[in-house]
Amino acid sequence: MVLKGIKRRWIYNSLGFTIGIFGVLVVAFFVVVRGYFYSGIGQNIKSRSEEFCDIIESCSMDSDKDFMNMSRIYVENFKNSDSMQIMIFDKSDNVIISSSGFLPEKFEKHPDYDEAKFSSSKMGVWEGKSSTGEKLMAVTRSVYSQDGEYLGAVRYAVSMEKANARINFVFVVLVVISFMVIAFIIISGLCFVRSIVRPVSDICSKAKQIARGDFHVKIDKKYDDEIGELSDTINYMAEELDVTEKMKNEFISSVSHELRTPLTAIKGWAETLQLCEDSTETRKKGLETIVKEAERLSWIVEGLLDFSSIKEKRMKLIKEKIDILAEIGEAVYMFKDRAKNEKKTLIYNEPKILPPVMGDKNRLRQVFINILDNALKYTSEGCAISVDVKVKDDKISISFTDNGCGIPAEHLSNITKKFYKANYLQQGSGIGLAIVDEIVSLHGGKLNILSEEGFGTTVTVMLPIFIDIEEKNELNSDKNANI
Repeated sequence: MVLKGIKRRWIYNSLGFTIGIFGVLVVAFFVVVRGYFYSGIGQNIKSRSEEFCDIIESCSMDSDKDFMNMSRIYVENFKNSDSMQIMIFDKSDNVIISSSGFLPEKFEKHPDYDEAKFSSSKMGVWEGKSSTGEKLMAVTRSVYSQDGEYLGAVRYAVSMEKANARINFVFVVLVVISFMVIAFIIISGLCFVRSIVRPVSDICSKAKQIARGDFHVKIDKKYDDEIGELSDTINYMAEELDVTEKMKNEFISSVSHELRTPLTAIKGWAETLQLCEDSTETRKKGLETIVKEAERLSWIVEGLLDFSSIKEKRMKLIKEKIDILAEIGEAVYMFKDRAKNEKKTLIYNEPKILPPVMGDKNRLRQVFINILDNALKYTSEGCAISVDVKVKDDKISISFTDNGCGIPAEHLSNITKKFYKANYLQQGSGIGLAIVDEIVSLHGGKLNILSEEGFGTTVTVMLPIFIDIEEKNELNSDKNANI
């Protein structure tokens, strides 16, 4: 089985780290257990050797003969001869008594005896293998008379085979337990990883379907966690993409209709002008229609280009200090005749003076034109549109209010989204307010839309007032001087 993805990362990282930790713990525990066993055996041997020395000292022996007799009696009555071997050395370094009944070969070395004889502590300790290959731990103590004469030594030796067998058994048990724990971790970990990998694989499969345009795909939410949250997010994304796709299709259909109407008019009048004879009135009316519809086409194309610039973050502003009042007045003037022809009233409550604004006058005029165009489009005959301008704190507020059909509450939050149209029966591409919102934002302003279905709509543009830094500093200086 080839591991890849999350499984491989989990095996290499988490499981590898866990195995390493268990390995270190097992080795450390093995060392501690071995040290505990060896330390216990060593202490037992040393206590036995001290026991012999105490017996010898209590008997106040001064001759080699007394030492030998007492040693023989001690060895014969030693109760632990089955687990511990005793050897008695004379002062000539020869083994004269052994609890096993067999004296060692002369060539066999006893490093602990040499250490005990020549060490100031009168004791030697040795761990190693005998000539037969048996692992031993031995302790030797040298014995002196009351006059300080060297009498010999006693050596206690214990086979470490049983102790090592116990230690190895403990080690094997630890290894088996560790493997069982690691196996449990692997099984539980793989189950956990699978509970992540399977939903993620399902999500990837569904996401590919969404990428191919199937926005009706739904991911089943199996867990109430981050995976479940991801499923909800992708389902929401699919729903939004579906809505956007529908709006885009409506947009294309609407724009196609918007482009077809003036093109049909232009084509029709061009054919009429080709066929008609010298009719000045017909020629004049035809040319006027062609110019009007060409301007309408230009307006639609400009809107599409602006929308493209917004979408690709390429819209540039040529900012300068401008009289915003002049731009508002020019936009209102452009729609006076249209409002009159459509039997609607356009009211402009023009203030005498307004503070300057730092902005792009062409783009701001486009904002006002788009808003007024929408207001007239969605206002019935006999209704009125009013334009009010006020200064609030450090901002200029321009409000466009109509008493038309209004915007339903469910559409109000989406009205500035691209392609969105609350009423698809009306002409328009659905990108006008999206462009307006973007231009206002680029000027550091804010667009507010309040509406109630059946009562009308108020669109308010808030733009920051331009304050010259030098003038502001002079103003602050004058205030400080007056204080």
